[in-house]
Amino acid sequence: MKKSIHISFLIVLLIGVSAFAVHKFYVSIYQINYAKEKKMLQITSRIFVDDLNDVLKKKFNKTTHIGEPNESAEDVLLMKKYILDHLTIKINGQQKAIEYLSKEMEGNVVVGYFRIKDISKIKSFEIQNTTLFDLNEEQQNIIQTNIYNKKQSLLLTSENVKGLLNQ
Repeated sequence: MKKSIHISFLIVLLIGVSAFAVHKFYVSIYQINYAKEKKMLQITSRIFVDDLNDVLKKKFNKTTHIGEPNESAEDVLLMKKYILDHLTIKINGQQKAIEYLSKEMEGNVVVGYFRIKDISKIKSFEIQNTTLFDLNEEQQNIIQTNIYNKKQSLLLTSENVKGLLNQ
């Protein structure tokens, strides 16, 4: 219960601060829903755009312009590559391919849309998410899942990059 309140507070704080260009905490949120009728995991990421551009510059030694008018297709490809290199999901012990769909901006937050297809049943869900840990070791990645109408949350940090949920 205490962990749920803590995570809810962080979400409200992220949304409230997302309207400002400068933030003093490092958090991103990943919402993962299982659409049983479509046999698909639907993944939505929310990452501060300045952190994303900073980590892309550090990783690829290239200035990117995600969320800016001069954003290029190459910028989006680098963003996609970075996120997919740092996010892995195993269903029932098997690593699954994550497909990037699109992105949009909400204030200074990049909202990314991903999916994993062909999932008929989930007994266990394992996630590893090291996104932005190479930029700031204070980074926290909040994972919220809704699988079979069972909502669960994980808080991943640089000391704890993986989480396992059994259904």
